[in-house]
Amino acid sequence: MRHRPIPGSSGLVRPMTLFGAEVLHASCDTVTEFGPSLARLVEDMYATMYAAQGVGLAANQVGVPLRVFVYDCPDDEDVRHVGHIVNPRLVEADGITVRGPEGCLSLPGLEAGTERFDRALVEGASVTGEPVRIEGTGFFARCLQHECDHLDGQVYTDRLTGWRRARALRAARRAGW
Repeated sequence: MRHRPIPGSSGLVRPMTLFGAEVLHASCDTVTEFGPSLARLVEDMYATMYAAQGVGLAANQVGVPLRVFVYDCPDDEDVRHVGHIVNPRLVEADGITVRGPEGCLSLPGLEAGTERFDRALVEGASVTGEPVRIEGTGFFARCLQHECDHLDGQVYTDRLTGWRRARALRAARRAGW
């Protein structure tokens, strides 16, 4: 698939990696080089996320096994959070546990009630290597935890149990993608 430019963006749309691909189920590598190629990757990831109408995107979802994710996600008070993080570490995930609908760009059209904490704190670096600390609550906390999971080789279906897991995996097997 060829990359497509997004109007008004310098990034290119990359092909989405779909559920079952090996790169989605393995831990990603630590970024060691900060420079133009990393900056291009982040721009491409934003373009890809916006084209897919997502709120977050991890690098392995576009086939790149590096510890990077981007986001443009509201919290429960409808405050918009936009950014990226390189080499993120989920430092804290606490508060109450909420089961809410969760989907994934790598499992298009599917979602399942998934338990997540309602507060998350992630630390890492910017695309230029500067320290970054992101705290989220509500839906944004869910997004941060979801993207950190991706970089550790997990998708949200790995967090499901019982009939929810069976139903989600059956739907993924039947999906036409």
